[in-house]
Amino acid sequence: MVDINLTFWGFVGTWVLVVGTIALMWWQTRQSWILNSANAVMTLRERFNDPTMRRARRELATCLLEHEHEDVTNLEVAAFFELIGALTHREVLEDDLVWEAFGTWIADYYWALRHPVDQIGQARAALKDPLLFHEFEWLTARILEIDRRELGPSRAVAVEGEAEIRAFLQRESELDQPN
Repeated sequence: MVDINLTFWGFVGTWVLVVGTIALMWWQTRQSWILNSANAVMTLRERFNDPTMRRARRELATCLLEHEHEDVTNLEVAAFFELIGALTHREVLEDDLVWEAFGTWIADYYWALRHPVDQIGQARAALKDPLLFHEFEWLTARILEIDRRELGPSRAVAVEGEAEIRAFLQRESELDQPN
């Protein structure tokens, strides 16, 4: 009787150890993923603020403000958000971190590229690529979903209004400009 009882508790102890080890490994993996995601978001944020990207943002915002929609050939900003969308959609980047770091830019640039002239739609048609910037589109929807979750439905709107978008574009058009 003692041998059976000892064997049973040895068996239970082994399974507790196995389950505990698996739980610890899952937790460590999750923590590593969050840390790697945070590092990647910080690196992307540095790239977003480097002189080349700031110039691209300034040029795009200026074209959009001046309704020079036929001149919007530089879609580097949209391509940047397409990359972030792809990485977020594949769960390489944690979506809440992306929302914190880029949420306003993503939502506002997406809206400005779609209104009053649909630059993304025109680029898709011109290149005959219906999937062009589809990850940017997915990311925008995800950012707005997080807005609703974090801010509540009454405060989370896709776009605050045309005046706010114009103010956003004005700020972007003045990046690195002498005062």
